[in-house]
Amino acid sequence: MRILIISLVISLLAGCAQNPVTGQNDFVMMSEGQEIAVGRQSDEQVKKQYKVYESKALQDYVNSVGQKIAKQSHRPGLQYHFTVLDTADINAFALPGGYVYITRGIMAYLNSEAELAAVLGHEIGHVTARHGVRQQSAAQAANIGLTIASIFVPEINNNIGQNLSNIIGGALLSGYGREHELEADRLGAVYLSRTDYNPQAIIKVIGVLKNQELKDAELAKQEGREPRRYHGLFASHPDNDTRLHQAVGEADKNATAHAHFEGRGEFLAASDGLVFNDNSEQGVVRNNRFYHGELGISLQFPEAWQVHNLSDSLVAVSPKGEARLQMKMDQKPGGSPVEYARRLAGYGANIQPLEVNGLSAALIDLPNSIGGVVYANKRAFILQGQAKTRPELAAHRDEIIGTLRSFHTLTGAERKLVKPLGIRVITARQGDTYAGLARNSPLGQSAESYLRLINASYPDGEPQPGQRIKIVE
Repeated sequence: MRILIISLVISLLAGCAQNPVTGQNDFVMMSEGQEIAVGRQSDEQVKKQYKVYESKALQDYVNSVGQKIAKQSHRPGLQYHFTVLDTADINAFALPGGYVYITRGIMAYLNSEAELAAVLGHEIGHVTARHGVRQQSAAQAANIGLTIASIFVPEINNNIGQNLSNIIGGALLSGYGREHELEADRLGAVYLSRTDYNPQAIIKVIGVLKNQELKDAELAKQEGREPRRYHGLFASHPDNDTRLHQAVGEADKNATAHAHFEGRGEFLAASDGLVFNDNSEQGVVRNNRFYHGELGISLQFPEAWQVHNLSDSLVAVSPKGEARLQMKMDQKPGGSPVEYARRLAGYGANIQPLEVNGLSAALIDLPNSIGGVVYANKRAFILQGQAKTRPELAAHRDEIIGTLRSFHTLTGAERKLVKPLGIRVITARQGDTYAGLARNSPLGQSAESYLRLINASYPDGEPQPGQRIKIVE
């Protein structure tokens, strides 16, 4: 009886509207006008969280590609907005009402206009199929329906009612996830075929991003963080995803007879100079030396270690991954470096006062970690080195302490180096290899992998003479 009452309430609340893609009635609780208003309001929030990339030329280029695809979509009358966000995150997403975003982070791994169109087409597919609207409507209906039902059935508020809530919410939200991502890929492929791009670009770009995800998973394991992944990727590699190939293949059958437009030259020209990885606001890493202009500091990590500039810390990992060194910052430390270190490490630690390049500091020795605290520009910088075993920690002791002792305030010459890395497009010469190009790259130990990934040559491809390729400098 309780389930019946809840079902009736939700049925009364359910609004139906014709899906622009399928022509069937969908459960929605939002008109198109409301959808656009929600997107506009959410767009303001997105731009508070992320900076908009400052290149007008790149913004105009992405918008022109996006608008071309949108005109061939199932909702060509909707006003679309395409924005490049200034973040190294590998992402693209869409809000209800036609607001589509792509990060400069994901653009670094694309290699043609067709691949850019594939990413934008996928996100447009989410908008045209009203995936966001349907998901929000389902969640809203579940909450409202159960609130009203609890008036008639007070027990709904107990544990049984909560379980029932989860069942109903799950039923309404079932199908969101892979099914919608696959539908967005299918729609994106259709829109590519209508605009003379090769629908197979969908599979190609997903393969590139999957390779990036797999490589990042290795780095994430070393750094003890979650891997970064594009939301549209599935667990399997696209080469082995039968349903994806079927979805794209259907669009490919209806593609125009004449040659597809790839636009590799156009895309490379537009992305020449694109900021790669961190922008200078988070500091920059050059050949394992870290520089931060605003904080006014620099330090040198061991030559063979991999350095990763994360949003809340700086992490370096030894070549075999058995040791790691992390640096964090405290904006308002109290007391002397020795007193600070004592509070941080406890009275069982061996604390020694130090002077590091004219800065007050303290060395912290613990059985399972080695590190220190350095005071600079009214801030405390905490370095902590750890290893899987004590012998491995002892083996890297000199390198960890050497990094601590390298800490110093920026010189005038070093401040000139505090600028972001950028992509530069060059023509490969006879004998060029990614290993050779990596030797002069500021990307450090990961340089060869990065160069292969951004040129769609991972894991073992090589540049061909005369080929236009991307490097980072």
